[in-house]
Amino acid sequence: MATSPSTNYCAYIDPNSRQHRIGHLDLATEQIHPLVFLSGTRISDLYQVIEAGEENIQLGREDSIPLSQVKLLPPISGRDILAVGKNYVEHAKEFNSSGFDSSDKNDQPTFPVIFTKRVTSIIAHGDQVLLHTGFTETPDYEGEIGVIIGKTGHKIPESEAMDYVWGYTIINDFTAREKQRDHKQFYIGKSPDTFCPIGPIAVPKEHLPTNLQLQTFVNGEKRQEATLDQLIFSIPTLVSCLSQGQTLQPGDTLATGTPYGVGFGFRPMKFLQAGDEVKVSVTGLGTLTNYMAATDAINPTVERVKSQSSIPVANQKARGHEGLVKMGTKELFSQVQGHTEGPPIIFIHGLGGSSTYFSPLVARLSSTHALYLSDFEGHGLSPTNALSKITIASLASDIRDVYHNARPDRKPATVIAHSMGCLVAMKLALENPELVSSLILMGPPPSPLPKAGSAGSFARAELVRNKGMVAVVDAVVNAGLSPKTREGNPLAVAATRMSLLGQDPEGYAKACTALAKSATETLDTASLNCPTFILTGDHDAVSPPNLCFSYGKSIKNSEVQVLETIGHWHLFEDVEGVSDAVHTFLETLQ
Repeated sequence: MATSPSTNYCAYIDPNSRQHRIGHLDLATEQIHPLVFLSGTRISDLYQVIEAGEENIQLGREDSIPLSQVKLLPPISGRDILAVGKNYVEHAKEFNSSGFDSSDKNDQPTFPVIFTKRVTSIIAHGDQVLLHTGFTETPDYEGEIGVIIGKTGHKIPESEAMDYVWGYTIINDFTAREKQRDHKQFYIGKSPDTFCPIGPIAVPKEHLPTNLQLQTFVNGEKRQEATLDQLIFSIPTLVSCLSQGQTLQPGDTLATGTPYGVGFGFRPMKFLQAGDEVKVSVTGLGTLTNYMAATDAINPTVERVKSQSSIPVANQKARGHEGLVKMGTKELFSQVQGHTEGPPIIFIHGLGGSSTYFSPLVARLSSTHALYLSDFEGHGLSPTNALSKITIASLASDIRDVYHNARPDRKPATVIAHSMGCLVAMKLALENPELVSSLILMGPPPSPLPKAGSAGSFARAELVRNKGMVAVVDAVVNAGLSPKTREGNPLAVAATRMSLLGQDPEGYAKACTALAKSATETLDTASLNCPTFILTGDHDAVSPPNLCFSYGKSIKNSEVQVLETIGHWHLFEDVEGVSDAVHTFLETLQ
């Protein structure tokens, strides 16, 4: 049966986005054609392919990619591999006579011999296989046909078993023979790191012949050849047997056994050595090729496993980490815009905002100033790890580090901040006075935050964690915008709602907690020595005029301006008034 144009499913790392993708690998041209769902959404693993079905998958609009330009991944991974031992008659005989079989003294098993290969042993086509010197001196190959389960099943009748098979792939069941013998079971000898290459593709059974042929070559010498109809226990028998006491899941993969011709069957025995090339070919599935690594090769599995984490990361919106800057263990979205030779300005947004909030000011200042914008950890496009605790101090440190990274000369900058960002800006100026030449504070909250405000912020954090941003957006809009804005400026209302609803609930909740905990610290505003401009609205409930005038009295060299009929989202509510006020203050600094 001819293979469909788009069912040679391979897994790979997209060279542009660095995401895991599924594509169709043309074996003749060695070109990968990216695949997507009919909606256009990209496919990231074979489990999605199995669940969706090929009728819901199509070629993407992207150009094909040469196989040589991508990192190929195993087509299926993430679970231990189920495997069958002694499942070809001649191999069962050679194994029984090899001296390595401690499982049974019969040439042919009465029941299927089932074992597992550890998930950490799985590698891809083209990857190197470790020799594990000191652990084994008998590394051996076993070319096998892998069966991939397509749907959930329990107590599957043998007569129906093929209905539960999705398709096939190639597996090389590398084995440490003396470990297989000494432990009297197969797991230890079968599961060393890198001992389970899979690939290069997986194909639905409908697009393959019924009786697949397998061949294995070592350094070009053909060592194994067999077909599926030679199995002692057929695929339906194996699937039915496995499902009698356990539930098979879509994506479960079964290595069906290896035929006669493995290394221990030769006299003298031919175990693998550094540099050996091992190829396993199967009808319609291409060729799985791997090389034996040097004895001093570094184990790649260790770093791969180390890089994995069960700790959730929220707000992962930046595809391919685009725009993110690595700051220690964090990644923060950062941009530099404007006239790079001009006076620098650092922007710090508030709770529920992002650097985009300052777009009207950016448009006005880009021809004269160097503009440094970033998103809070967990806000905008900046992700946040569950182990990362956000505080006013941590946000100030992040702003400092991002600016130092973008501006090695560390030239003092004007800092323009909004709402909670004002607390961050003042903390930044107090701890890094050499970095901040002046401050523009739009709607600064009180420091310390009153107990009622702290309790409210804690409560809001839990509310959004439970019900999402939609649970708070109306309350924030109603409290944050002036009556005039709510009634007569639908664009400002829409902008505020979009800003809030666009936030990740966990990132927003962590920032709410940071604001709530600011109740325990009083910023020493009297120690601020830089020119400071404080802007608020006469309907700003977060930063009412009397609070801003109090700040003005405390901060030397400061001035306060109150915008009429404006609430807390100043730029959204009065673009022209805020822009003019900021521009006027900046002119006084020149």
